[in-house]
Amino acid sequence: VDEVRGHEGQAASIYFGVMHHLILNKDRCFAFARRVKHPPTDCVNAMLSLGYTLLAHDCGAALEGVGLDPYMGVLHSVRPGRMSLALDLMEEFRSWLVDRFVISLINTRHIRASDFTPAAGDGAVGSVSLTEDGRKKYLTMWQNRKKTEIIHPFLQEKVPIGLLPHIQALLLTRYMRGDMSDYAPFLVK
Repeated sequence: VDEVRGHEGQAASIYFGVMHHLILNKDRCFAFARRVKHPPTDCVNAMLSLGYTLLAHDCGAALEGVGLDPYMGVLHSVRPGRMSLALDLMEEFRSWLVDRFVISLINTRHIRASDFTPAAGDGAVGSVSLTEDGRKKYLTMWQNRKKTEIIHPFLQEKVPIGLLPHIQALLLTRYMRGDMSDYAPFLVK
């Protein structure tokens, strides 16, 4: 598991190292050099963190809905208060659902530099967060994105994107019960 985590860390470093090439809006607010989580220090990281938080909660709820404990992870280490299995499950969706969404918001100028402010009261110098209006825009567009329908690559049925965590949690449960010989991860071609 540690070796897999090492490979994942290397891949993430390379991936986030080239993400700035996808950002066409050259406003200084959207300059992206690297992934910074706690706290996010730029506009892109602030939106990524919000998206990952929303997705983690959706994955946690989906896992609980099929009877799995979202805190008992496989690849993410188990720590008190951390939904490790939800973090494992969301890895299938992060780049395709959250990263792509954030880049789209920036490139289409639905979110602008004026939608951000230095985070107040968190004690973190240099941290950035969305304004109240910016958060409303982000969350409205996030909910609309989740209504978009796609053909699920394994089920070959039309499903709203918002149901993907629930579908994958169900597939994971079926695999763990022995109803399926292999787990069918969500892969976009």
